[in-house]
Amino acid sequence: MLFSVIAIFPVAAEKLANPGIRVTSSDVHDDGNVIEPVASADSERARDKFEPEFVAVPFIFSTETLSTTVGGAGVLKHAGQPQASILGIGLYSSNDSWVSYLGVSNYQLPKLDQWLFSGEFYQANYKQGIYFVPEGSGGDNLVPGASDSSQRDRIVTEGDESYSKVHIKYVLPWGKGANGAARSLMPSKQGDDFTWDPRESGVTSIEITPFVKTQELVGYEDLPTKAQGLEVKLDWDNRDNGKNSTRGGHTSLTFSRDFGSSGSSDAADNRESWTTWEFEQSAFFSLGGSSWFPQQILALNFYLADTPTWNEYDSTSNGYHRPPSFSGVSLGGFEHLRGYSSRQFVGRSAVLYSAEYRVQPEWQPLQSLPIFNLYDVPWWQWVVFAEAGQVADNFSASELHDDMKWTLGVGARFEVESVVVRAEFAQGEGSSQFWVMVNQPF
Repeated sequence: MLFSVIAIFPVAAEKLANPGIRVTSSDVHDDGNVIEPVASADSERARDKFEPEFVAVPFIFSTETLSTTVGGAGVLKHAGQPQASILGIGLYSSNDSWVSYLGVSNYQLPKLDQWLFSGEFYQANYKQGIYFVPEGSGGDNLVPGASDSSQRDRIVTEGDESYSKVHIKYVLPWGKGANGAARSLMPSKQGDDFTWDPRESGVTSIEITPFVKTQELVGYEDLPTKAQGLEVKLDWDNRDNGKNSTRGGHTSLTFSRDFGSSGSSDAADNRESWTTWEFEQSAFFSLGGSSWFPQQILALNFYLADTPTWNEYDSTSNGYHRPPSFSGVSLGGFEHLRGYSSRQFVGRSAVLYSAEYRVQPEWQPLQSLPIFNLYDVPWWQWVVFAEAGQVADNFSASELHDDMKWTLGVGARFEVESVVVRAEFAQGEGSSQFWVMVNQPF
């Protein structure tokens, strides 16, 4: 059994945003009612609610990759603006590996009420990193065109990784975005109108993300080391609450493009151009409640991705227009096919079906336990989940549904200081993983 533990790991923080935000210029009571500040005392209370608030969590854990590791995570909520936040994570391990992450989320510029600006910066060095590389790679023996074949070898080597991203998000003035981008971050209230019409319900947005990603593996210098390009994401978030969804759905379509640099004077920076797209759809259905389990939710998710440039060949560089494995289409990891290692399966296209049964028990002892009682822990939930997916080197329905990989798992999740933490055990075919991670998988 492959046993992996990752505590508040930076890669998961790509999705972490706006911890603790409620509303921009109003106060919110515990029952979810929004109260506009009409008196000076209320205005003072509203201002106090959005004073910067810092929360830090130290941790120690052990993984197959990092060995014994110590570190900490800190979140600054209402960081200069009510809806903005800053997240920092640092780790150092007994095998001299280290990880650093900095994320700034949901800032606004004057007179740009429909816009949000965020950034992410990640860098790490793994002395005993686990990677899945194409067959024949290493020692300059890589066959041209095979650099991202779905046939992979598992290796352990030193790896340097990094990425930088700037998110520029425009929230359309529809539905919850009609009152500005900052207010669109508020969870829905029980009495809010809900429809499947994006003009009336949910948050519709367009997000542009310039990115730079790198990965260098010792002994595998023949593999691509850099991806640099642009992502464009069309998104409709019609969930009532992204942290603990009970109704609605989430639709996203993401296009990624690296324009290449085959004419670069630096041979190490030569990159083939490539394009990928990813479609994801989730839906949430309430199954009612009982005295023991007030909330029961069926959560479903569908993921489909392809690389349309996969078979385009460049006779000048003798290479195909395919992304590096660390930036292309893949399954495996803490979100997609959780019973397997991160990016264990790589190829041109992928499909994944996921289902979760989430229950929130009436019994909630966490707030009274040592350590937990130092933080705000309003709820926890138990989860049973199943996944089935496949990766293929052709965008073919028959190939994507042939001999599909599967995962069965159980887990517990809780919200601590407005951040969802999940601990899960997932069993795949001949592989199992234990994850401790932030955010819901979908």
